[in-house]
Amino acid sequence: MADRQQTSPPVLVKNVRVFDGVSDKLSKPRSVYMADRKIAEEPRTAVTGTVVIDGGGRVLMPGLSDAHCHLFLVGSTVAELMTAPTGLPYYHAVAQAEQMLMRGFTTIRDTGGDVGALKQVIDAGLFPGPRIYPSQAMISQTSGHGDFSSIYDSATTFGGPRPRAEQLGIMRVADGRSQVLAAVREQLKKGASQIKVMAGGGVSSDYDPLETLQYTEDEMQAAVQAAADYGTYVLVHVFNVDGIRRAIAAGVKSIEHAMLADEDTIKLMAEKDVWFSAQPLEESDHHFATANSRKKNDDVCAGVEQTLAWARKHGAKVAFGTDMLFDPAKAPMQSELFTRLVTKFGFTPIQALKIGTSGNAELFRMSGSRDPYKEAPLGVIQTGAWADVLLVDGDPTRDIGLLAEPEKNLAVIIKNGRIHKNQLS
Repeated sequence: MADRQQTSPPVLVKNVRVFDGVSDKLSKPRSVYMADRKIAEEPRTAVTGTVVIDGGGRVLMPGLSDAHCHLFLVGSTVAELMTAPTGLPYYHAVAQAEQMLMRGFTTIRDTGGDVGALKQVIDAGLFPGPRIYPSQAMISQTSGHGDFSSIYDSATTFGGPRPRAEQLGIMRVADGRSQVLAAVREQLKKGASQIKVMAGGGVSSDYDPLETLQYTEDEMQAAVQAAADYGTYVLVHVFNVDGIRRAIAAGVKSIEHAMLADEDTIKLMAEKDVWFSAQPLEESDHHFATANSRKKNDDVCAGVEQTLAWARKHGAKVAFGTDMLFDPAKAPMQSELFTRLVTKFGFTPIQALKIGTSGNAELFRMSGSRDPYKEAPLGVIQTGAWADVLLVDGDPTRDIGLLAEPEKNLAVIIKNGRIHKNQLS
């Protein structure tokens, strides 16, 4: 899609202390200049039309990011996804995209859902929203975490009907090497920047206890190979030890969840340079209709604190994500979940801020030639980086809780050099 964005005027934010995404301390008061969608050197003479914002000593930081987000799924309930007109979830996703941006999340890695077209219209400037790294449909084996067919239906590989989740492009059930190759290539054709595979049991699905292994190593290697041929990588949904180790052996680069891992497995992830994409979830964050899912939810949430402690101990690369689903009223918890890294799970404010900015950006860059934003750095404030910044009322390097109330504490939100919120003018 052609870029239809109108050129935004240059922006000069004066008198701010900068957290640049990588440093351990704030800068002394300085100015940051943005032009042509990027952070730039401040010109020696004033440029006509420049928007000047006096930061008043506030803290300027890179926009936040979410490495495990479901933009399509967080905006609709299960009932709406299953029974409402097909277009409704897409319109809900449009609304959710703007709300995420207004919470200060300027980039997300979408880990399952048909968001490729939404990404295009946001990138073209037609709707406000974050940058999106789409995975498109999540790939699952029959009876895996992505199989939402009815138990009395024949498997799709035997000619059974495609369930609603597949019709909406949320899931793709594929069995055997040839089907997995086709499923990966299908998502790449639809614009996926990385590939999501279900490698173990899940909470919301009916047929797969948490300890189950999903996909043979050969099938996962097929997914990894097809993704690598397009210059990108595979991330996997998995909680249990054996599933994580099988995925690592197959060449997977990002493990999502991993709440049931043991210390040796977290250490292995660190040694193999495999990302631990964590979600700081608690039992009350999601509500499930069945006792089976509620029990599984309790089990995985009980492992968050310990696995994150092991990750810090062994130096594993930790990414931050939310994984909120099926309850639009809880979507704003995205901000609170980020602050939990500090308030509940042992990270310092600086560590959390690095994870939510430059750290996640390092993970996103693994999309390689499929990276839609490779033209400039993300998650940092430096000359040449994308102009995605937040101006915070207060100092989040000391009080991370400020970011849990974005409506109150984010004075300015700029994405791609365009001002989306400015409470100071």
